[in-house]
Amino acid sequence: MQIIWTKHAEQRLTEWEQRKQITRAEIERLLLDPDQLVYGDLNILIAQSRRGDGLLRVAFIETHIGRKVLTLYWTSKVAKYWKEHK
Repeated sequence: MQIIWTKHAEQRLTEWEQRKQITRAEIERLLLDPDQLVYGDLNILIAQSRRGDGLLRVAFIETHIGRKVLTLYWTSKVAKYWKEHK
Protein backbone atom coordinates (compact mmCIF):
# COMPACT_ATOMS: atom_id res chain seq x y z
CA MET A 1 0.00 0.00 0.00
CA GLN A 2 1.32 3.42 -0.95
CA ILE A 3 1.34 6.29 1.55
CA ILE A 4 0.84 9.73 0.06
CA TRP A 5 1.98 12.70 2.14
CA THR A 6 0.29 16.10 1.81
CA LYS A 7 2.40 19.20 2.31
CA HIS A 8 0.46 19.95 5.50
CA ALA A 9 1.13 16.47 6.90
CA GLU A 10 4.85 16.82 6.17
CA GLN A 11 4.89 20.18 7.98
CA ARG A 12 3.10 18.66 10.98
CA LEU A 13 5.58 15.78 11.01
CA THR A 14 8.47 18.26 11.16
CA GLU A 15 6.84 19.95 14.17
CA TRP A 16 6.20 16.65 15.99
CA GLU A 17 9.69 15.33 15.21
CA GLN A 18 11.04 18.28 17.20
CA ARG A 19 8.49 18.04 20.05
CA LYS A 20 8.14 14.27 20.57
CA GLN A 21 10.70 12.64 18.23
CA ILE A 22 7.91 11.17 16.08
CA THR A 23 9.38 9.81 12.85
CA ARG A 24 8.07 9.31 9.35
CA ALA A 25 8.69 5.56 9.69
CA GLU A 26 6.60 5.49 12.89
CA ILE A 27 3.70 7.24 11.13
CA GLU A 28 3.88 4.90 8.15
CA ARG A 29 3.91 1.83 10.43
CA LEU A 30 0.88 3.22 12.25
CA LEU A 31 -0.98 3.70 8.96
CA LEU A 32 -0.26 0.11 7.94
CA ASP A 33 -1.07 -1.45 11.32
CA PRO A 34 -2.98 0.90 13.67
CA ASP A 35 -3.89 -0.10 17.21
CA GLN A 36 -7.27 1.42 16.48
CA LEU A 37 -9.06 2.85 13.45
CA VAL A 38 -11.90 5.33 14.05
CA TYR A 39 -13.99 7.69 11.94
CA GLY A 40 -13.54 11.42 12.23
CA ASP A 41 -15.62 14.21 10.75
CA LEU A 42 -16.68 13.85 7.09
CA ASN A 43 -15.82 10.11 7.18
CA ILE A 44 -12.10 10.80 7.44
CA LEU A 45 -10.33 7.81 8.93
CA ILE A 46 -8.03 8.18 11.92
CA ALA A 47 -5.37 5.63 12.70
CA GLN A 48 -4.33 5.86 16.33
CA SER A 49 -1.93 4.22 18.71
CA ARG A 50 -0.95 4.75 22.30
CA ARG A 51 2.47 6.37 22.58
CA GLY A 52 4.02 7.08 25.95
CA ASP A 53 1.40 8.73 28.15
CA GLY A 54 -0.61 9.91 25.14
CA LEU A 55 -2.04 9.01 21.79
CA LEU A 56 -0.62 9.40 18.30
CA ARG A 57 -3.37 10.14 15.75
CA VAL A 58 -3.06 10.22 11.95
CA ALA A 59 -6.00 11.46 9.87
CA PHE A 60 -6.13 10.07 6.33
CA ILE A 61 -8.35 9.15 3.42
CA GLU A 62 -8.30 6.03 1.27
CA THR A 63 -7.58 6.66 -2.41
CA HIS A 64 -7.29 4.29 -5.35
CA ILE A 65 -3.50 4.23 -4.92
CA GLY A 66 -3.16 4.23 -1.15
CA ARG A 67 -3.64 6.18 2.05
CA LYS A 68 -3.33 9.95 1.83
CA VAL A 69 -2.12 11.51 5.09
CA LEU A 70 -4.04 14.70 5.88
CA THR A 71 -2.60 15.55 9.29
CA LEU A 72 -1.10 13.99 12.39
CA TYR A 73 -0.65 14.87 16.01
CA TRP A 74 0.08 13.57 19.48
CA THR A 75 -2.36 14.27 22.33
CA SER A 76 -2.48 13.56 26.04
CA LYS A 77 -6.31 13.33 25.86
CA VAL A 78 -6.44 9.53 25.52
CA ALA A 79 -9.83 9.19 27.24
CA LYS A 80 -11.38 11.65 24.76
CA TYR A 81 -10.31 9.77 21.63
CA TRP A 82 -9.65 6.13 22.52
CA LYS A 83 -12.70 3.94 21.87
CA GLU A 84 -13.06 1.13 24.38
CA HIS A 85 -14.70 -1.92 22.87
CA LYS A 86 -17.75 -3.07 24.81
